[in-house]
Amino acid sequence: MNMATLATRSADADIGNSFVMRQLRIGSEYFGAGQIDEAISAYRRGLAEIENGPRDCVPADKVAELHSRLGDAGLARGDLELAATNYKAALRLAPDLTSCWCNLGNVYLRRGCPLDAITLYAHALSINPVHWASRANSVQALIATHQYILAQAVLTELMTERPRDAALFNQCGKLHVAMNDPGAALACFQDAVELDPRDFDSLYWIGGLKQKAGEDEAAEAAYARAAQLQPFIRRRANRFPAEFRVLALFAPFAGNTPSDYLFKDAAYDTDTLALFPDVHHDLNLLRGAQVIVNLISDADQANGLLPLAADLADQLGMPVVNDPRKIEQTTRENVVQMLGTIPRCRIPKVLRHGVGAEFSVSLSELGFPVLVRPAGTHGGTDFEKIEGPAELESFLSQRPDADHYVIEYIDYRSADGHFRKYRFMFVGEEILPYHLAIGEEWKVHHDSTDMEHHDWMQREEEAFLNDPAVVFGPEHFRVLQTIQRSIGLDFFGIDCGLDQLGNLVVFEVNASMLVHEENDKFPYKNAFVARIKRAFDKMLRGMATKTA
Repeated sequence: MNMATLATRSADADIGNSFVMRQLRIGSEYFGAGQIDEAISAYRRGLAEIENGPRDCVPADKVAELHSRLGDAGLARGDLELAATNYKAALRLAPDLTSCWCNLGNVYLRRGCPLDAITLYAHALSINPVHWASRANSVQALIATHQYILAQAVLTELMTERPRDAALFNQCGKLHVAMNDPGAALACFQDAVELDPRDFDSLYWIGGLKQKAGEDEAAEAAYARAAQLQPFIRRRANRFPAEFRVLALFAPFAGNTPSDYLFKDAAYDTDTLALFPDVHHDLNLLRGAQVIVNLISDADQANGLLPLAADLADQLGMPVVNDPRKIEQTTRENVVQMLGTIPRCRIPKVLRHGVGAEFSVSLSELGFPVLVRPAGTHGGTDFEKIEGPAELESFLSQRPDADHYVIEYIDYRSADGHFRKYRFMFVGEEILPYHLAIGEEWKVHHDSTDMEHHDWMQREEEAFLNDPAVVFGPEHFRVLQTIQRSIGLDFFGIDCGLDQLGNLVVFEVNASMLVHEENDKFPYKNAFVARIKRAFDKMLRGMATKTA
């Protein structure tokens, strides 16, 4: 090879190297300005030049830096696949890049793989034991895997180093929530807001904790302040681009459909908007969605907000999951009227005792025993079986500020003496089993039963989940289908049983029922819970397609 050829190649390499370095600089400038798409284009141009140019014209560390920066841009855009691919490419060239190991851990955490994320953070810390981001981000992964003591130890160390870091106090609050210590959680969130008055996430948490503590005025103030700072909370899709966007309507002071699991690791973006009376919203900020999911689910608690949700949905003109006007019709007394004439369906009669109403013996017309609970409550709290008029009057006097439902008691005990309560979820046109709770008392809830200690109960539940037809015959499914049509919602649940004559006994029908994935004691449930989420995602996808 002559000197002229060598000189030409050397000049070409210098030109290519210069071009690559320029794209790296341009990409970094765009990234710093928040122009992520432009940054990605610049990084890709630099990598394309390396691939098509002379071999080894750019130092390996600069190629690794390009991949690393492209990974950062992908992560910022929510393109987890682009981020992971480029972080891995960078690490093949430069395996000691601490930030790359850390950011790859962030990708796996976003993908819902916290154990993998912990492994990657640990590797980053093996290279640089004081790497701040790896230590700080590992806390969230440790909380997600229920390693609370270790998470607390890491946080304590970090907060000692940076005692005025609001983000650490926010994370500490979430740790205490997970550890079921609301007092400590509240203190941490308040400290976070004191350090950063614009920390809307901590303000939303303060609102929720104050509300649970019964401090409604303080809760409302925190929610209102948070909503001023950030009207809606965005949860990104687990892929890029997102298939579509959902606008979820939420009422902080009313019952809502539990949505943490339903929206987790979704292929769509989710914007959750908190609704308050007399608060007007900029419709232009909300029009990017294709589907509205109305999470406001309790007709008793939210009777003042449901019309606001309905009006907002009308103005936006998008398909709506669980039309607020239909939710308004799902009070217990209305449900009795809607379902009371369905053959082979037995629904308890209901009387409503209003606030300030005098106790009347007419409340005893259902006969004793009766069941009593405050309106707008669910689960087993403040829900009792009452044996006579004096006991009923005493129970009603304990909550004089609340309406109460007095409900006919139906004995649904099975022939073996156990009580069995079945839950189905109605998702679009599907009717899917969620659980079977078996107990020795009339008030049976899955999380308060002794089922984890009885294999036969678990086998029975698993058999029901595998094939509900082992319990519910064709007539029962016709009843369920009629209930589905009568209620008319897109996503809701039913708790029901069977009486000794084989009638389907309805306990509750509403959109407030919980679907969750915390089934460590009953792992056979996981596949059936996941099926409900898939059906929910499919329903949303179908509705979004109508507006595409």
